Amino acid sequence: MTSPAGSQTTARAPAPHQHLELAVSTVVFSLRPGPAQDRPTLWLPLVRRIRDPFCGRWALPGGPLEDHHDLAASARETLKATTGLEPRHLEQLYAFGDVDRSGQTDQRVVSIVYWALVRPEEDAEADHGDNVAWFPADETLRRHEDGTAPLAFDHGVILRYALQRLRAKITYSPIAHAFLPEEFPLTRLREVYEAILGRDLDPSNFRRQVLAQGSVESTGRRMTGTNHRPPLLYRSAPNRSRYTLTIEENP
Repeated sequence: MTSPAGSQTTARAPAPHQHLELAVSTVVFSLRPGPAQDRPTLWLPLVRRIRDPFCGRWALPGGPLEDHHDLAASARETLKATTGLEPRHLEQLYAFGDVDRSGQTDQRVVSIVYWALVRPEEDAEADHGDNVAWFPADETLRRHEDGTAPLAFDHGVILRYALQRLRAKITYSPIAHAFLPEEFPLTRLREVYEAILGRDLDPSNFRRQVLAQGSVESTGRRMTGTNHRPPLLYRSAPNRSRYTLTIEENP
């Protein structure tokens, strides 16, 4: 397995007294209105550290792996305690274990990182504690990399890797459906793709490709409460999908 871009892979001998600790962290992505527009964009929750190392900096939700927890259970419990979220989609992303990533000379921390993709009804249950806040994902990465607001530990590397993986995976899997309710119009699905890819897609081409690939099926019902002709509602049909969507550039 190759290392994510930006991580440090040079071998270094640990300090003689350095002990190893396992931790679990989670990158949480949700779609919320953008800071300057109503169009959805990717957001994530971060936790402000209240002790050293990196006191005062923002970090991904996470913590030590307890003896009585498996990896997924640890990720779920930490998410529930820090953000109030209980997402359905929780997937192991990568392991990060550079020798000096903990910021402490006497400790080496290996983190198993998950990502969680949050539906609107799950996002509505999010808890906004004193040391938890939500930020636009791309802006957070930009501010980390230009030094304006660096994240704690190597969490900037983790965030960059998670965004790259999400943008790659959306083109060959139905992962976009993890951001949607059980039933949705195709316009909503297109908005998910546009938010993740960061650009507009041609509505006609998108509709044609999605229906051709078979990743959705019509419910036979229409959306209610609209001013115009209500659109058809669809649901996921991943077992029928070839999981390939060619994203074409707009003319």
